[in-house]
Amino acid sequence: MVPSNELPISPPAAVGAVGRLALRFGVGVGLVCGLWLLFLHFTNNEPFSPKQIMGLLLVPFAAAGSQWLLRREFAPGRPGIGRALAVGSLTVLLAAAIAAASTWGLAAALGDKALAYSRAELVEITRVQQNLRPKEKRNAQFEKQELEQAAALSAGDLARGTFTWTLLLGMLGAVPAGIFLRK
Repeated sequence: MVPSNELPISPPAAVGAVGRLALRFGVGVGLVCGLWLLFLHFTNNEPFSPKQIMGLLLVPFAAAGSQWLLRREFAPGRPGIGRALAVGSLTVLLAAAIAAASTWGLAAALGDKALAYSRAELVEITRVQQNLRPKEKRNAQFEKQELEQAAALSAGDLARGTFTWTLLLGMLGAVPAGIFLRK
């Protein structure tokens, strides 16, 4: 029993485990997201299309994997909810940053021609979604603004969207997994 005024001593293997696991899993899955973009490009698919999200779906699994390995390193003890959520959140944050940098880098490398193609595809998708919207919910000014935003797509916008989607999808998996795997 540890006195209440002293902190419990962490097992030696667990010291720095949060950062080490977050770095390993975050960088790994971030690189996989970047490689997925390259795969889409080299197979003549649009790398900035909604197919990109299929690569981002690996991020919650990587976050849960890092939390699971953290739990194993602390066995027979428990890592606690703080460490479990920290390793999952750091994993997701690193993966999101690397995935966004990969998206920006690929968009910059492919140039304006690829971005113009992506803009045209996004404008087409936006028009289809607008046509599916019920007439009583349509707003001409809003629809015009949507089309203008789609037509003004930049490499930074693509990277920002990738970062946001990766962060959202990753946290949707990391938070419940961290709560479940804290014990």
